[in-house]
Amino acid sequence: MSAPPDLPDVVSRAFAVSRKAGYVSFCRNETGRLLATLAATRDGTMAEFGTGCGVGTAWLRSGVRGDARIISAELDARLATAAAEIFVDDPQVEVLAADWSTLLDKGPYSLLFLDSGEPGDVGVDSIADLVEEGGIVVLDDFTPCEVWPPIAYGRVDTLREQWLTDERFTTVEVMVASDASALIATKR
Repeated sequence: MSAPPDLPDVVSRAFAVSRKAGYVSFCRNETGRLLATLAATRDGTMAEFGTGCGVGTAWLRSGVRGDARIISAELDARLATAAAEIFVDDPQVEVLAADWSTLLDKGPYSLLFLDSGEPGDVGVDSIADLVEEGGIVVLDDFTPCEVWPPIAYGRVDTLREQWLTDERFTTVEVMVASDASALIATKR
């Protein structure tokens, strides 16, 4: 069995910033490679809600082609400042120390990356108008589920159910690892 491919330089820098900041909650490499692949298909403006120390942003950036740009918002100013260091010389990436709602007037987005976090924050109704027609929403940090309705932590996973059944999007759950899945939703 061969070793996994090397990490893109920008992703390696983001991991170094995360370690230095003591931040251990970040985008998995499997999800990151998915983000880079999807970013390579997009033009226009992409966004991320919840930058952390910039690992997800770095994965997005590693896939960007042409003059597409990325805007990322992180509520924790310390983390946003750390993430911004990674992209200080990159005019295609802007990291804001702000709540994700500050990105509401900067769309629509061709790709939007969200952590599945609080269901009320990333529900379909909160997000639908932020994505352009044909745009993609990626939500990560799900545990794979083989039953319907989807169950997480002994309860119906209403967030996953919302995204998989909303008629404004065509959505699929994909396993990125044996213990992790992501939702990919394309706006109709």
